[in-house]
Amino acid sequence: MKHRLPTRLIAPALALTALATSQAALAQQQACVAPADLSDAVVYVMPIAFDAAQSACANRLSRDGFMATGGETYISQFRSGQDKAWPGAFRFLKTFMDKESGGEGGSQDQMGAMLGSMPEEALRPFVDALVGQMIAAEIKGDTCGQIERGLELFSPMPVENVGGIVAFIAELTDLKNPPVCGAASATAGTARK
Repeated sequence: MKHRLPTRLIAPALALTALATSQAALAQQQACVAPADLSDAVVYVMPIAFDAAQSACANRLSRDGFMATGGETYISQFRSGQDKAWPGAFRFLKTFMDKESGGEGGSQDQMGAMLGSMPEEALRPFVDALVGQMIAAEIKGDTCGQIERGLELFSPMPVENVGGIVAFIAELTDLKNPPVCGAASATAGTARK
């Protein structure tokens, strides 16, 4: 004879299982970045990266190269999309900061707490300056030509597609820091049209 659990115990057990599953799913969602937010972050950061590259590569780029002749016209399309892309870029930044801190209680946690306590719009100038400095510091002189070539290769694409392509490539390459969530939400953000 089989032993059956009383019905009054099954309902709470199912409820606890459902709660644990939803909490695990929520934690998993928080540990990854939505493709649309990554796409928005790319759109938002492109003008900042362009300005940083122009400064870092000022003596290394030709006056008749793409950045000098068509770069600003192309990047102006991204500049006009920054306001729309900011909310997704900000979510990406928060996810990235959460992932970097890992709950260790260090300066990354303090930065995350600061990001959470300040109004989003008040953070924009701070984020712009910090990201610009970080990008400029990473640009090596011998990569200036590659940066210009990459920008020129992207230039025929509509702005909405550039962020989406980068998010797609990050998904395909299994980006880990932070990981990209499943493709289900990839049609949201500025990447849709």
